[in-house]
Amino acid sequence: MAIEIERKFLLKSDKWKTQAGDGVLFRQGYMVEKGTASVRVRIEGNQANLNIKSTDLGMHRLEFEYPLPVDEASEMLDKLCLKPIIEKTRYKLEYGSHTWEIDVFAGDNDGLVVAEIELNHLDEEFERPDWLGEEVTDDTRYYNVCLVTYPYKDWN
Repeated sequence: MAIEIERKFLLKSDKWKTQAGDGVLFRQGYMVEKGTASVRVRIEGNQANLNIKSTDLGMHRLEFEYPLPVDEASEMLDKLCLKPIIEKTRYKLEYGSHTWEIDVFAGDNDGLVVAEIELNHLDEEFERPDWLGEEVTDDTRYYNVCLVTYPYKDWN
């Protein structure tokens, strides 16, 4: 069984950009709106995956991932996934002993920027970069699966 332990944060500055290399373009969509799991298709650069996660949003969830041919993933995004498709560029930064992923959203979620860190256990300590802002792990609006039905452009 695969367990994902992830925390999400907003950013309080753009200082992270000086440490970031090239980002990778992501396109991802979700096939189901409700249920016990989210089923996601993602194209990440030149590779694609089918991802299944438990719908319990929060720091700790079940997660399974399987490779897909990119052309099939593209067709699934176009024909089987709920709209809008999530579009973002992901940047990876090393800080302390962890890797941070910074997602800069586009399309219907343009303007949203979120930092994520994956941990090995729930109470694991980690260094906080000075550009890190408020934690939003417990705010479901910031989960990609929720950005499909309630995109950032519709927030007040």
